[in-house]
Amino acid sequence: MSRSIRLFVTAFFASPIVLATPALATSDRQVWTTAGWNAKLDDHWRLSQEVVGRFSDNRNGLYEIEITSLVGYRVSKKVTLWAGYVHDPLYADGDHTTTEHRAREQVTIDNLAKLGSGTLSARMRLETRWRDGVDGTGWRLRPYVKYSLPVKGKVALNLSNETFFDLNQTSFQGTKGFDRMRNLITISGPLSKHLTGEVGYMNQYTFVRDRDDNSDNIAYFAISLSI
Repeated sequence: MSRSIRLFVTAFFASPIVLATPALATSDRQVWTTAGWNAKLDDHWRLSQEVVGRFSDNRNGLYEIEITSLVGYRVSKKVTLWAGYVHDPLYADGDHTTTEHRAREQVTIDNLAKLGSGTLSARMRLETRWRDGVDGTGWRLRPYVKYSLPVKGKVALNLSNETFFDLNQTSFQGTKGFDRMRNLITISGPLSKHLTGEVGYMNQYTFVRDRDDNSDNIAYFAISLSI
């Protein structure tokens, strides 16, 4: 492993530890499962569908189902523009509490740069959020960067960071500015010609106003179909 890659990996794992040092944090063990598909319609247009189920010890099981539908337009070999809708029912102790709705726009950049034997990619996501029976509309930005390093054949080691910036405050979006950070490490590889599997660990660190921060330790599982 080259020196540049070692520095990247060290910074990836050190960042949540450094940010967590000034304050105490409550912890939660979670499991996130993802199933999705991506369809190429022609040289430019794409369709994407994804379903995420999230389970928590502290919330006694299932607490969120995130269903995302996006339409993408590939403007160049590396850049794709996406827009769509997220349907997001929320639960507590097994009971449905409310449903969040999101309008989502994003730009993805594939093969942004080479770092050693691996490749960097990036995404910028803008979300508009509102909830049934709750006043206010929230806006937030979610910049994302991913480093993928081939291990053997099509099997890869993946490191990613996603940072959340809230652009305003509402009753359900309480922190304006830097809100949370997700650091994920996974191994991915083909399960069949069109199906890919991914498994790994995520730390989600959330900054909470006037209370202890949250640090979630998450077992991550995903499958995706490309057609």
